Amino acid sequence: MNIEGQTLANTAMSPECAPLLEIEDLHVSVPAQNGRKFVISGLTLSVNAGEVVALVGESGSGKSMTALSLMRLLPQGAEINSGRISFAGRDILALSSSELDALRGADISMLFQQPQAMLDPTSRVRTQVAEPLWIHRKMSRHAALNRVVGLLSDVGIPDPSARAQCFAHELSGGMAQRVMIAAALSGNPQLLIADEPTTALDVTVQAQILRLLDDERRKRRLATLLITHDLSVVAAFADRIAVMYAGRIVEEGPTQAILKAPQHPYTKALISCSLLTTDSEGQLLTIPGSSAQAHDMSCGCRFHPRCALANSAGMSGRCMASEPDLNALPEGRKARCWAVGHDHANHDYTGHDHTGHDHASHTVC
Repeated sequence: MNIEGQTLANTAMSPECAPLLEIEDLHVSVPAQNGRKFVISGLTLSVNAGEVVALVGESGSGKSMTALSLMRLLPQGAEINSGRISFAGRDILALSSSELDALRGADISMLFQQPQAMLDPTSRVRTQVAEPLWIHRKMSRHAALNRVVGLLSDVGIPDPSARAQCFAHELSGGMAQRVMIAAALSGNPQLLIADEPTTALDVTVQAQILRLLDDERRKRRLATLLITHDLSVVAAFADRIAVMYAGRIVEEGPTQAILKAPQHPYTKALISCSLLTTDSEGQLLTIPGSSAQAHDMSCGCRFHPRCALANSAGMSGRCMASEPDLNALPEGRKARCWAVGHDHANHDYTGHDHTGHDHASHTVC
């Protein structure tokens, strides 16, 4: 999959006017040595019916914590401090435990990383896929178990009758993810949250899983929030991208527009790394420094310590002094950068200037 190539999502259905999922000014914190630290700061994002939105960023940027916040499945000690999460007009943060149990698996489902670890090692596949049917769709256990073979067949599992009798350890990684997809979709949800759904799968299996998810999305008009760090996956699957850095959205917009002409220095650096671009000396371009955490930054743009543009003449003072807003741009795009709209063509934002010389030590994307 080439991030500049044809996308599966190019023929996506037009989104509804009213978003299915709306996140507004979300703040999430976790315990720290001196009180609490924010891992998500002021996140605002929406997903329309039938739309795939990719949340992209390095490890530790807050992507998975965002997904867990939506499901109200935060790890112990983490808490939502403020903000609003609305699904189909319902305030998720105001739901009771029983209301959340009814929502999860029925209206919202989630695919996790490492599918084999998420499957119950003591239960057969048929029981785990059937469970949402008798819990959320009120089928009898007998009817639900009979439906499992068809669901496994729908997600491309060969010999589904035999596979339904398997345990998790008897499945390959790709087969386990297909089982997880069958279970996630069996309740007929409106929204699927897919957290790195192709991690640790080989390229061929990855492509098969992505096409399966795309086919199911189209058939069901299923909204999808895709959590990933892989821009080739984004290009093949997403209608819209939200780029996350240190707990904040730094750029958002239509997939192809961002991949072809990124506005934020961090987005441009990510794309350069994904394309395995080299400098004038033949060295792979990397992003300088280490990935920042949301709590590391007390002021200024969160990317400025790693940004060649922020350290250029006339910019460093502003970038270090205050953080820019996520400003609206033409064509439904947004970017959080003081330099958007200025002429900085000589910078590639990966720690190299136009001469090809390094500005700092680097870490590979």
